Amino acid sequence: MNYILFDGPHRNNLLPFTYTRPVADIRIGILTIREKWEHYLGYTITSVTEDYLSEKFPMVEFEDNIMINASYLPNYEVAELIKGLSENQAIFKGEDVIAFYTKDTQEEVNFSTYEPIEFQDEIIKIEHTWDIFSKNGDALKDDFELLTKGRKSQPIPATINVIKSEDIFIEEGALLNFVTLNATNGPIYIGKNTEVMEGSVIRGPFALCENSTVKMAAKIYGPTTVGPFSKVGGEINNSVIFGYSNKGHDGFLGNSVLGEWCNIGADSNNSNLKNNYAEVRLWDYETEGFARTGLQFCGLMMGDHSKCGINTMFNTGTIVGVSANIFGSGFPRNFIPSFSWGGHSGFTTYKTNKAFEVAKVVMARRAIEFTDQDAAILEHVFNQTKKFRRI
Repeated sequence: MNYILFDGPHRNNLLPFTYTRPVADIRIGILTIREKWEHYLGYTITSVTEDYLSEKFPMVEFEDNIMINASYLPNYEVAELIKGLSENQAIFKGEDVIAFYTKDTQEEVNFSTYEPIEFQDEIIKIEHTWDIFSKNGDALKDDFELLTKGRKSQPIPATINVIKSEDIFIEEGALLNFVTLNATNGPIYIGKNTEVMEGSVIRGPFALCENSTVKMAAKIYGPTTVGPFSKVGGEINNSVIFGYSNKGHDGFLGNSVLGEWCNIGADSNNSNLKNNYAEVRLWDYETEGFARTGLQFCGLMMGDHSKCGINTMFNTGTIVGVSANIFGSGFPRNFIPSFSWGGHSGFTTYKTNKAFEVAKVVMARRAIEFTDQDAAILEHVFNQTKKFRRI
């Protein structure tokens, strides 16, 4: 069977992260949403997404296809239900479509002609950017069980202070000594070829994905995910880093999400709680205003390729778009459009030729090429977000 993940109606609620990827490639827990579905269904899965992303993330379509809403994270029950779908059957959760079996092109789907199957069990759904960190604990626990079931961890080194060792899993090639791992509140997953340097203290749920590093004396509170090829240090609480990003120095990151190829300068901090303890509002790209989150704790949302200089201060509930560069003293505003250059004193436009030069250097350090596809995507984002810059 051919499975295809589609972005669904919440794609724009997940900006700026979905400017540069399908919903399926958001990381939450240990794996991306696509990787989770591939584990559960046993197939490579493609995506149908925005036209400008489709060259980098192509869709493979057969005569018979099962389409899956990428906002939903898989579990055993829904995966078994999807495997049993027949033509013109659809799985619903309330008014939402989770998955459907079709031979039609996507423009021709008429759900009134489908046999509805109601999914009754609990399932994690990602509708907003803040769901990525606020639901990360549940997703991480599910992924930990999925990845470690029937497998044996590498031995926990004798130098480690450990609490609840049965919920700690260390992959091959991981290096860690003289650290503290406390899995009382949730599992701790240490991925392949990672390093946790001396003096670090980690409370689960926590995932350190392959080839990533926790630097000396870091303090990390779960639920936190550090994606592949990333470096983190200082203090981190309930945050998700997609991958290929660095927060390598002292400073606080809390209730936050960083995309790929981001860099947080030394001693930078974000606020995750307003001084009056009021509900945090976040910029909404569709309404072009600030939306209620229902959260008291909410920090920084930073899109791919964005960076900040040393000692940068981010206010509670700050959205930073794609390829922004923030620096200087004082708090910048809490919505920073894509391709902005500046800080509290004001912003100018970060030209794509300059942004691309930096991206090429940064990606080459990880032996990854900045391709024409990458440039075309960022060029599209630059043009699409021009109205927000007003500069």
